[in-house]
Amino acid sequence: MTHSMTAFATRTGHSDAGRWEWTLRSVNGRTLDLRMYLPDGCDRLETTLRTALRKALHRGTVTVTLTCRMDQGQGGRDIDPDRLDTVLRALDQVQDRAFSLGVTLGQPTAADVLLQPGVLEAGSAGAASDDLIAAATTAIGPLLADLTAMRAQEGTALQKLICAQLDTVKDQIEAARALLPEREKDARRALRDAYARVMGEITDTDGARLTQELALIAVKQDVTEELDRLNTHLVAAWDLMDEDGPVGRKLDFIIQEMLREANTLCSKSQNAALSGIGITIKTALEQMREQVQNVE
Repeated sequence: MTHSMTAFATRTGHSDAGRWEWTLRSVNGRTLDLRMYLPDGCDRLETTLRTALRKALHRGTVTVTLTCRMDQGQGGRDIDPDRLDTVLRALDQVQDRAFSLGVTLGQPTAADVLLQPGVLEAGSAGAASDDLIAAATTAIGPLLADLTAMRAQEGTALQKLICAQLDTVKDQIEAARALLPEREKDARRALRDAYARVMGEITDTDGARLTQELALIAVKQDVTEELDRLNTHLVAAWDLMDEDGPVGRKLDFIIQEMLREANTLCSKSQNAALSGIGITIKTALEQMREQVQNVE
C-alpha cells in the first residue's frame, strides 16, 4: 500500500496533575527528519518517541509538540526568587519614600507580594510534573495510529492519481506504436518527392541510393527502443505501486528515466502526431513526478 508523507494528528487529555496536548505533523522529506518540541525534563520521553516514530515511519519531516499545563495546587506554581527579591526591594523603596514625605502606608501582606506580576509563575509548556508527563505518554500509541492512518488514506488517493497517469502513458505508447508504419511510409514518400524535385526522374541507380538513405534515416529516427524502455519502466512502476513499504524514491527514479526516454522520443519524432504523443507522455510524467514527491 502506498503511503503519503503528509498527515496531521492531535490528541488531548487531562489527569489530576493537569492538561496536555499532542500535535504531530508530517510533510514530505528525503529522509526521516524528527523534530521534537517537548517540556523540560522529557529526555526519556523523547527517546521513547524517536524509537516509536522510526518503527512506524520511513520518510518525511515529522514535528512533534507536547504542551502541558499543570493545574493550580498540583505543583503547577513556583515562586521566582529573582522576581521576588526585585519586588521586595521596590516595596522598601516605596516605604522609605513615603516616610520621607510624611505619608504612612500599610504594611503589604505576603498575599500582596505574591500577586505582583512574575512572582508566582503558573506551570506552562516549559515544565511539567512527572505525573502529567506519564499521563501524556499513554497517548503516544493512539497518536501514531492516527498519523499512520491519515498517511495511508492520503497514500490511497495518491495511488489512484498516479495509476491514472500511468494508464495515460500506456495508452500513448500504444498509440505511438500504431503510428510507426504510417510514419515510415511518410518518410519514404517525403524523401522521394524531395529527390524528384531536385533530380527529376528517379532512375534505378537513384532508387538504390534512396533505399540506402531511407535505411540510414530509419535507423536515426527509430523510436522502437525508446517505446520498449518506456513500457519496461511502466511495468516496473506498476509493480512498485503494489509493494508494501516505502517506494517513493524508487518511483521518482523510474519517472526520471521515463522522462529521458520521452525527451528522446520527441527529438526523434519528425512527425506531428508522434510529437504530440511525446508531449502528452511528458505532461503525464511531470504531473506524476509532482505527486510522487509526497509518496513515502
